[in-house]
Amino acid sequence: MGTEFGISVNTGYKQISENGEFKGGTMESHELRDLDAAKRYILEGLWLQRAVKPTAATVRPTLEWAMEIASSGHPLPPVGFVADIGHIAFGADAEYRLKDPLHVPGWPPTLARTYEDHVLGKLYADWMFERAGDALRKYQGKDRVKGIAYVINQIRERVKFTGVLLPPAVIRGLLTSNPDDVLSSGWDGLMRDGPSEIQISLYEELVASARRTNEVLAKEDVDALEDKSALGDMGQYVALRQIRQTTARIESRLPVRPVKPLVGRKEVPTRVLDEDQYPVGGYTSISNRGSIESLLHSQLAYMEDESPDLFDIKFVRDELFYYSRDENQFLRRRRAFVFVLFPDLFAARFKDPELPHQRIVMLMSSILALFRRITEWLSTDAIRFEVLFVQDGGKKPLAEEATLMELLLREPIERGDGLVTWVPDKEAVVTHLNRLARLSQVHCLAAATEPFEMDMENAVVTEVIIDGARPEVGNGDGMVTGLEGEDAFDVWQETVLRVLQLWV
Repeated sequence: MGTEFGISVNTGYKQISENGEFKGGTMESHELRDLDAAKRYILEGLWLQRAVKPTAATVRPTLEWAMEIASSGHPLPPVGFVADIGHIAFGADAEYRLKDPLHVPGWPPTLARTYEDHVLGKLYADWMFERAGDALRKYQGKDRVKGIAYVINQIRERVKFTGVLLPPAVIRGLLTSNPDDVLSSGWDGLMRDGPSEIQISLYEELVASARRTNEVLAKEDVDALEDKSALGDMGQYVALRQIRQTTARIESRLPVRPVKPLVGRKEVPTRVLDEDQYPVGGYTSISNRGSIESLLHSQLAYMEDESPDLFDIKFVRDELFYYSRDENQFLRRRRAFVFVLFPDLFAARFKDPELPHQRIVMLMSSILALFRRITEWLSTDAIRFEVLFVQDGGKKPLAEEATLMELLLREPIERGDGLVTWVPDKEAVVTHLNRLARLSQVHCLAAATEPFEMDMENAVVTEVIIDGARPEVGNGDGMVTGLEGEDAFDVWQETVLRVLQLWV
């Protein structure tokens, strides 16, 4: 019997779509109302795991993972598949991996081989799943169970295969039983009746779905695991996912290599500190940077008749060796990129028909896209990112957005290269920028809903006004202009590109 199934209100982990689409229609889940049939489904699955040999030690964790999925109201995939994902993610398969295949009574050998090749093989080869496993191993206690349930549910949604709806009381009863007795009962049932038709059908569907899928998890799924938003509030989880998906869409339209500076852009003088410069070795020292006159003669051996040759490739990759002198000075610039969000952006929590998400989501996605591109393009510089939220008379109208930015910039914050904080007013912003300008080259993006003046001599200020679906850009003098684009999303992408041309 099939039934449509959507999001449970109190899940503990998330899924985005209410109904997953499968083969041009709605994914239908099998429903097992008969307690004996549901128990048989669970017991058979314990013997169908392939990553780790079924033992008494594997029974309880597998049942806990299955219990978390079933109690949240989501379709339960084959229990053997649930066990394989959990053991591979936590690395247990490396220690307890099966040396010889386990022959399950009545289980089709061809189906067992195709499952190992196309399902388990994909899990082992998928680098996103490997990242998810690294994130899960940092979890403790009950969060581990919830994390595995989240991963399994996201894989089911992405790969687009169904599962079984059954009473959680069946699994709860097995959890209180002796693990050896549970395994023995499952094996006796397989010896007597063989595997159930629904078990074989679900595995065949799982293999077919895995063949059509490139990656079992999306980057947004792994990011949610790493910042633990997958286990938090549903509203926060959805907002972070929207921001990351929109950021990826913006980045896909940006050039891969650094853009050319905009003609006539503002430049500010900066101080060069002694600790920012350092010599590289003596006369006999070797470096992978230098002029062609300092090239080691041995590097000429890479020259070949064909073009491009190995010499060209090493030159592009900075892998050629040069002699270094004491007078060769290498400079590592200090650069600070500051994003200022004024309190009137509370009005940007508005969804325009032209945009896929709210204006404030588009702004935060643009900030994240700038962060990623600048980090990639200016990897040789000492970079610092700061997001300043301006208070409104002591109130914090953008408190939720500040929490989201802390999660999005988690890595630079943990390294000490990032900061998300509050400032009382615009004067405090100017004071902070002046203090940063004493040691770094400062670029500031200030966003509001109405034009304002914040022109500074020692910092490059870019003004972004968001009073509609299409943002406008200025230089901090209160004068803003709109950029051209086929639609509103193109204008947002052009805004990010313009900021990069002004800064990089």
